[in-house]
Amino acid sequence: MNPLNTGNFSVFSTERLILLNFNNQTAIPLQTCVIKIGSNVITQESGMPDFLRIKSLCVQVASLKNKGIRVILVTSGAVAFGRKNLKLPEKTNPVLKKQIWAANGQIALINTYQNLFADLGFAIAQILVTKEDFRDRKHYLNMKNCIEGLLSQGIIPVINENDTVAITELMFTDNDELASLTAAMINADTLILLTNVDGIYTGPPDHPDSELIHHVDSKSLDLSQYIQAGKSSFGRGGMLTKLNMAKKSANLGIRVFIANGKKEGVLDDILDGNAICTHFEPSPVKHSPKKWLAHGEQYYKGEIKINEGAKKALFSQKISSLLPVGVISFSGDFEKGDILRIIDEAGNRIGLGRAEYGIKSLTEKIGLKNQKPIIHYDYLYLFTHD
Repeated sequence: MNPLNTGNFSVFSTERLILLNFNNQTAIPLQTCVIKIGSNVITQESGMPDFLRIKSLCVQVASLKNKGIRVILVTSGAVAFGRKNLKLPEKTNPVLKKQIWAANGQIALINTYQNLFADLGFAIAQILVTKEDFRDRKHYLNMKNCIEGLLSQGIIPVINENDTVAITELMFTDNDELASLTAAMINADTLILLTNVDGIYTGPPDHPDSELIHHVDSKSLDLSQYIQAGKSSFGRGGMLTKLNMAKKSANLGIRVFIANGKKEGVLDDILDGNAICTHFEPSPVKHSPKKWLAHGEQYYKGEIKINEGAKKALFSQKISSLLPVGVISFSGDFEKGDILRIIDEAGNRIGLGRAEYGIKSLTEKIGLKNQKPIIHYDYLYLFTHD
């Protein structure tokens, strides 16, 4: 094998593309990649679809597929396509207007991807989701199995939020959150968030004194101080959401890149180690159930307050489950399999877990010794990096 010198990375040409961690030179096989394409990437300044950009990205994705990499697309753009197709009265309710555009535009968006990928020799499948699809563990696993089945047949899953049925309190922050959830669900090793800037800067991207932050790891300072609140022109989210989702994904063991999707060849550059972007170094990989729980803050059905002894046990080096003897009180209405939020005596949120039994059984066991854990260690996620 002949290494190619690419600055921070060395890349080896093999049957399977390999990236080397530039800190410890540990080989990481790039096998499964989630690519999120933002609204601003595939729309023009007028808000109309940018077909040339979409075609370019499809060609790049096909290149990854030809290298043996499994690719999942999380794409925005349905509203832009609907806006192109339908002229609605100005007085139309904004929420209804978006629903109509999304419902109509999703057809054109998916047909565009289908035709482009068909020309490149690949089939696609459409998956529309809402937050509810990630709440229940069984539903979550069914969705995961569906995506895995598509990937096993060489089909490219194209995922988007079902804007036509999602209501405000059950909407994803934006597709960055959906992409992060998807990457965790299918145990992806890489997540690429494509936007219309090169990455995270030390100030406004268009300010001459702002510098691009190329690398982020667990020891990096809090980058939120550099990011101004706001959202993109045609999307719901902004750079702060991307930062939060990138940090969470990296903490779960997923390598993350935030890059400019409008730059020609950006995906190839990322894989070659030549991209101008922000790269988040991954922590050790978490087990699949913990990945599910890591994104469960908005889905919990009940809350458990634990005493100081239980808290110390959970955060000790010894593997510990949460036992009823350590529970002070609880609230909510939950059943076996639901997500529970854990707080300490001061009310600080310290973690999430899957209930091993429902509220009725916990009522009978609370404070008692020698009882079955209410949350088993394998289904416990602690907020040690928030």
